[in-house]
Amino acid sequence: MNDKTPQEIFEKMAGKGQNMFKDFSKNESNEMMSQFGNSWNTIMKGAMESPEEWVKTMSGFYQEQFNLWTNMFNPSAESSVQAAKGDRRFSGDEWEESPVHNYLKQSYLLSSRWLTGMVEDSTLDDKEKKKCDFYTRQFIDAMSPSNFAMTNPEVLKETMDTKGQNLVAGLENLMKDMEKGSITMTDESAFTLGENIAATPGSVVFENKMIQLVRFKPMTEKVNERPILIIPPCINKYYILDLSEHNSYVRYCLEQGNDVYIISWRNPDETLGDVTWDEYISEGTIPAIDAVKEISNAKKINAVAWCIGGTMLATTMAVLAAKRKKPIATATFFTTLLDFSDPGELGVFIDESQVQQHEHKLQEGGVMPGKQLASTFAMLRANDLIWSYVVNNYLKGKTPPPFDILYWNGDSTNMTAAMYTWYLRNMYLENKLATPNGVELCGVNIDLGKIDCPVYFLSAIEDHIAPWKTTFIGTELVTGNVEFVLAASGHVAGVINPASKNKRHFWEKGELGKGADHWLETAEEVPGSWWNHWDAWIKSNGDKTVAAATELGTKAYPELEPAPGSFVLAKAS
Repeated sequence: MNDKTPQEIFEKMAGKGQNMFKDFSKNESNEMMSQFGNSWNTIMKGAMESPEEWVKTMSGFYQEQFNLWTNMFNPSAESSVQAAKGDRRFSGDEWEESPVHNYLKQSYLLSSRWLTGMVEDSTLDDKEKKKCDFYTRQFIDAMSPSNFAMTNPEVLKETMDTKGQNLVAGLENLMKDMEKGSITMTDESAFTLGENIAATPGSVVFENKMIQLVRFKPMTEKVNERPILIIPPCINKYYILDLSEHNSYVRYCLEQGNDVYIISWRNPDETLGDVTWDEYISEGTIPAIDAVKEISNAKKINAVAWCIGGTMLATTMAVLAAKRKKPIATATFFTTLLDFSDPGELGVFIDESQVQQHEHKLQEGGVMPGKQLASTFAMLRANDLIWSYVVNNYLKGKTPPPFDILYWNGDSTNMTAAMYTWYLRNMYLENKLATPNGVELCGVNIDLGKIDCPVYFLSAIEDHIAPWKTTFIGTELVTGNVEFVLAASGHVAGVINPASKNKRHFWEKGELGKGADHWLETAEEVPGSWWNHWDAWIKSNGDKTVAAATELGTKAYPELEPAPGSFVLAKAS
């Protein structure tokens, strides 16, 4: 039984509460509220200019609310509005069993529908409408009756059953999260790097100021003569691709007979704040490619990259091509933007005003805190990634179950100021990478059309970070033979879909060259994981094998330390 009183916990919370979400700056909060307020002022002004429509709209809304009120205690009355498919906030039986809470739920859903409808029917231009819709949904999600103890019947039942101990435990959970500055999404005590996550045997065989290169121990006697180099996002830890044994993409690649290497990016601190995108290539991807070739004695290698790691791979290949070097035999891009014309909901955070704010804030160097980036991504799916944990952890007083992906998700990394601001402006804001010779890196102009090796694009149909229709444009920017595959689910779950589980489905064999919609219309849906499809594609582009190495290092590249290496252990400040 917990021996702390609520009063003692509240007093301790007061002293530490200022740390919660400390990386979400006052300026950015003010910017969001200002844009939200300005957009709704415009909407209301437009409504007042058409009073008849406004009266009609309001009358309909009030009539629906009145009907809800009058039918509150009528058990035979049908719900006038239902939660959207996949919305789990009101899935508990208690919401239906309690007439009052059922009314609160339906009234909230009606109000939500009305507010979003107002935005949709407004005269705002498309860009402002998207922003207003996003901020309105943030407000709507925050005000859900499920987020408050007195209006959530599941919490009230838990409080009665535990005699209030759930609230005491919830306050302690909140205090711990305030201490670390982020919401706990999984039982973090269940995982230890190198033991039950990021545990595939291997060694660090190269290190410089930007990367550690990890080589994994082969699992077959023969391996493909072309080793695989994996380039993960530099804004995340590499072990998203080496999670628990049953979820490890790295282990799968080894089991299929590959010699596998992965880049482990340094988690930058203030001293590396002036490191540019150029240096991520010249001190990161290129040395890794050279090391893999020299260690394996391979003429060419297969490269696999994810998200911003894919953008880095593409720019690296274009830099090398401009210098008449083409060491990549095949390139695989997971959920990668090469054209940034429509970044989806992330575009809400990226306009001239907001980019200038970042540039001003970071002009003297430093880093973009990983926790701030994580908060931004969480806002894109606030109900799933914020409010569900508020209810579970703080109101119900429970500890979330162990889940390796969510453990990784909470292990954020920083981005250097110089690279981050350059990335925002040149790619997201001005979309220069999609234009031949629009970007200069490492002293040469970049042209993605010089990527002429076989290319495999894997996108995810529900991806909210790299929208699949935008990633599809990448198929039209490269000149090599293209294989495009679309996975079910989102940015992470669409990629991490182990062949052994064979869940979900994917689409393949759509007609390229006529846009994303046409591709999907002509594509074939295949049940199960896309991993085996990718493996067959890799082998179709070269399946000659050689004896697997018995030692991971060489004289020039000795084994420095066991995997996962020290870089991945560094925590973001």
